[in-house]
Amino acid sequence: MTDLMLEKTVRVAGGVDTHLDVHVVAALDQLGRVLGTASFEATACGYEQLGAWLESFGVVACVGVEGTGAYGAGLARHLAGAGVRVVEVDRPNRQARRLKGKSDPLDAIEAARSAWAAPADSAPKSRSGQAEAIRALLVAKRSARRTRVRTIVQMRHLSFTAPEALRCRLRGLGTSRFVSTCARLRTVSVDPVLVATTTALRVLARRVQRLDEELASLNADLSPLVRSLAPALLARPGIGIDTAAALLAAVGDNPKRLHSEAAFARLCGVAPQLASSGKVSRHRLDRGGNRQANEALWRIVMCRLAHDPATRAYMERRVKDGRSKREVIRSLKRYVAREVFNLLATS
Repeated sequence: MTDLMLEKTVRVAGGVDTHLDVHVVAALDQLGRVLGTASFEATACGYEQLGAWLESFGVVACVGVEGTGAYGAGLARHLAGAGVRVVEVDRPNRQARRLKGKSDPLDAIEAARSAWAAPADSAPKSRSGQAEAIRALLVAKRSARRTRVRTIVQMRHLSFTAPEALRCRLRGLGTSRFVSTCARLRTVSVDPVLVATTTALRVLARRVQRLDEELASLNADLSPLVRSLAPALLARPGIGIDTAAALLAAVGDNPKRLHSEAAFARLCGVAPQLASSGKVSRHRLDRGGNRQANEALWRIVMCRLAHDPATRAYMERRVKDGRSKREVIRSLKRYVAREVFNLLATS
């Protein structure tokens, strides 16, 4: 009985190397000793077995999970729902992999060590609320929008090389009229090139029309979610539904995990990066972070430069001080990131 009680006082950290079908997990005690490794299916039943296996070694203090936004999303949700502290860990260092070799159990052990070393306030996105619903809709919307643009470009190129009669009919049309005209095209010609080009343009135009319907449907689903989740964000100048949605998806359903506006700026890729050497002291552009959130901040700044007198005055003043327009835009993006963080932190 005493041995059992002592065993249960052992604090355990888990580390999980996630895959599509099977997750490999390792258990380490507080001294860093490996207690065991095992594999479990990436299913609800497998998640239960994984949690029970970790608890068999002692009290589970935390679990480091690779890829909480991909293969590890389901496991992270399950562990968080069970009250286990989940830590998002990066994949092992590639240089260390070359020196020590690579295997799934080794990656799981490294994930467990990273979990022990992680700060107490580090946590992945919960992916269980409206922000995750917004992210899912944005994935479909971005895909539809990219496909629409690509299809219209293909139609334009076909019209440039079409037989002269068809080319003259489509020349000079705006996008909307161009698509609607192509969707109604018919021909009884014996010219195989004219028949094939007409058919291709009609098929592509109807594809664009279907994508327009998809986008309208997605917008109808997206708008009420964003309005209910962040009305204060939408009230700020330069922030519309798409921009707010991108920022909310980047932050996730648990914005409190971002402990400061500097952390939010790092997430959005607008934190200044030191690039000093010797007597030169300077900063450079941050090329990391969530690129969709970074683009959203850029859109806000561009909109305010076009319509907000105070933002235009700031740009003119800093340019007169010797800053380039790019540097001023980076400063404005950092300022907007601070503003957005404060709005999200108080919502």
